[in-house]
Amino acid sequence: MPIIQQPFGTLPDNTSIDQFTLTNKNGMQVKITNFGGIVTSIQVPDKNGVLGEVNLGFGNLEDYLQEQPYFGAIIGRYGNRIANGQFTLNGKLYKLATNNGGNHLHGGNKGFDKVVWNAKMVEKRNIPSLILTYLSKDGEEGYPGNLNCTVTYTLTNRNELRIDYQAITDKSTVVNLTNHCYFNLKDGGQTDCLDHELRIFADHFTPIDKTSIPTGEIKSVKRTPFNFLKAKKIGERINRNNSQLKIGNGYDHNYVLKEGANLKKAAKVIERESGRVLAVFTTEPGMQLYTANWLDGSLKGHDSRTYQKRCAFCLETQHFPDAPNQSSFPSTVLEAGEVFESTTIYRFSILK
Repeated sequence: MPIIQQPFGTLPDNTSIDQFTLTNKNGMQVKITNFGGIVTSIQVPDKNGVLGEVNLGFGNLEDYLQEQPYFGAIIGRYGNRIANGQFTLNGKLYKLATNNGGNHLHGGNKGFDKVVWNAKMVEKRNIPSLILTYLSKDGEEGYPGNLNCTVTYTLTNRNELRIDYQAITDKSTVVNLTNHCYFNLKDGGQTDCLDHELRIFADHFTPIDKTSIPTGEIKSVKRTPFNFLKAKKIGERINRNNSQLKIGNGYDHNYVLKEGANLKKAAKVIERESGRVLAVFTTEPGMQLYTANWLDGSLKGHDSRTYQKRCAFCLETQHFPDAPNQSSFPSTVLEAGEVFESTTIYRFSILK
């Protein structure tokens, strides 16, 4: 069956949560739960055709309810950081939770990663999709407007996990939706990701201050450790004596992608031992590279893997961090009646 639904656990308020398994004709499998829209597992073949885990996550709901770093979840209303947990829109100051030092991170204390989504299974021409919907009410986590959100996960027969986002509001608000999968193409996080070869199709990034808020500068990657215009191992320069790397404890920075709303190639990652390749395509103007710098071995995931520092990487497609406070960045304002739409594709293949 291309898509099946199974119980995944029960929340403390007795809400039942399900997990949905999508399978394509190649045998690739993606598992998603309607709690937080979390991608719990991605199984893709290696160069020998053997399926293996490439996504950090847990096999039960209880582990997702503990403190954990947004593994595989839908992030919203606003992915990444907003300085000082506040922004002004149409002359009104909105105050949000400061859940990341003095800043707002990933939607607040109860962002989209911690809510229950309505789920609908769809199959067209043997291609499975999971359509998740959620109404974020006016004032939720401090954000204005009733925001109707739809996130559609589709597993194609090209071994693509396609994510389509849509949102509509009845009042001016800000929106920045993304997904927070942690990838390790070799072994799903059993070892570090530092030998993965990464190419990012961006020649600028946004430097950050000591609290990880963009300074407003759009800086060239040339002659910096952030230059992945040609493929480099993730770990080749990660420990260099560089002020930006020290702030992030590694890579935790937004890359400026090519302008335009069309689907464009943002990144490519190669892991030679397994032969797996990941290509990322998006309509978004930015992408956050994060190298799991704060994992410390305290979390155990699939097959009792202990998730150590830098055992995975994230490629979070997005608008820029703190855009509501930085007029020079692409706008994240969504006006009443407008439709926010965004698409990201994670395409898996084998090295030829």
